[in-house]
Amino acid sequence: MNDQPSRRPRTQGKPGKSGKPGRPSKPYRRPQKDPVRFLAFEALRAVDERDAYANLVLPPLLRKAREKGDFDARDAALATELVYGTLRRQGTYDAIVAACVDRPLREVDPPVLDVLNLGVHQLLGTRIPTHAAVSASVELARVVLGDGRAKFVNAVLRKVAGDDLDGWLEKVAPPYEDDPEDHLAVVHSHPRWVVSALWDSLGGGRAGIEDLLEADNERPEVTLVARPGRSTATELLDALDSEAALPGRWSPYAVRLAEGGEPGRIEAVREGRAGVQDEGSQLVARALADVPIEGPDTKWLDGCAGPGGKAALLAGLAAERGAVLLAAEKQPHRAGLVGQALAGNPGPYQVIAADGTRPPWRPGTFDRILMDVPCTGLGALRRRPEARWRRRPEDLEGFAPLQRSLLRRALESVRVGGVVGYATCSPHLAETRAVVDDVLKQTGGAELVDARPLFPGVPALGEGPDVQLWPHVHGTDAMYLAVMRRTG
Repeated sequence: MNDQPSRRPRTQGKPGKSGKPGRPSKPYRRPQKDPVRFLAFEALRAVDERDAYANLVLPPLLRKAREKGDFDARDAALATELVYGTLRRQGTYDAIVAACVDRPLREVDPPVLDVLNLGVHQLLGTRIPTHAAVSASVELARVVLGDGRAKFVNAVLRKVAGDDLDGWLEKVAPPYEDDPEDHLAVVHSHPRWVVSALWDSLGGGRAGIEDLLEADNERPEVTLVARPGRSTATELLDALDSEAALPGRWSPYAVRLAEGGEPGRIEAVREGRAGVQDEGSQLVARALADVPIEGPDTKWLDGCAGPGGKAALLAGLAAERGAVLLAAEKQPHRAGLVGQALAGNPGPYQVIAADGTRPPWRPGTFDRILMDVPCTGLGALRRRPEARWRRRPEDLEGFAPLQRSLLRRALESVRVGGVVGYATCSPHLAETRAVVDDVLKQTGGAELVDARPLFPGVPALGEGPDVQLWPHVHGTDAMYLAVMRRTG
């Protein structure tokens, strides 16, 4: 099965039991551990076995490798590309591997499939030479799987190396004319149901959905937020190399790290004066703060505050206007993260562990409320690519009652004349407009406010009154915001 040319000259074999010379064989060579690929494999196994998220697993692994002296910046960049690239293209690579094995893919052990997909990504998704991609993957297989299964990995990857990505897609993806959704699912590596849901939310023809799916597969920029009263975007830009940092596209608090970078090494981030936050999230928090209201404007609520990014921005904006933010989070450990994010805020604030569906505050208490509700997270697939493979259509049914309950309680908790912002990091219609429409019909006493003027300078915001941001249009996560004013 293994027809790879030997890296060493063959030696004369030992005589067999008959005394005749055996066939020439290579002396056994212990497998060599490649720190970069071994780390990438570790990260993929954690994602699969523990339902971990790569963006949480990878940084400590990289930090540990650097501390041991195994890694430099180029090694870290390659490991990051291998992990995220493999996760993003997992659906495509699974289809290609399935065409190269003689058994159903479900019968291939998950660790073997991880090694195979790492190898396929190197072959089809990077500029690593073919021979290097195959040999490095086989060596990894020898280290983590053993010599027997390494031969299987070698045979499969040699088949994969017989064509490029476009050639494989022609073989494994059904024609668009026969099955548009399945074609897009295989070509752009999304589950079919996600393709269907995103297409429904986006509307339009083929070009728009392909642009969106492709944007989900691109590596997003790292975006910082300068927290009001503690830092400014100008200060962050001045402190960073001008070639490595750019102003945000839309948010006045945003700074984009053009080359990725490590936010933890930035002094303002270490001190909590700035944080990592997608520009779409910044725009949603700012929009809620900028809705015109009459009467008092001193009590603000972030009703689903964990882990604290929007709360930290809202707290700074509230302090500038003489208002106080209450940040509520149901899970105590996440409430602790909110407290860390808000520490050092120039104005007064409070953080509590509380369930927004059973609020401890009285009705009509607040002037402004943001409810960024738990959701499927389909709007952040470029940052959490593994989420697309974990989510199921039935997850929507689990989130629906919670989302509606949180919005109803928010409308009860705001005073007459005050405003509620309902936000999700999902563009799925079942989590956005369907929730808002249902709650407004059931409760009454509230009206939608046109949210588009609250996003100054941001183009292509649709027909309103709600706003849906898109990765391929705005360069942000697919954040959704509907603004409601209580009328009675």
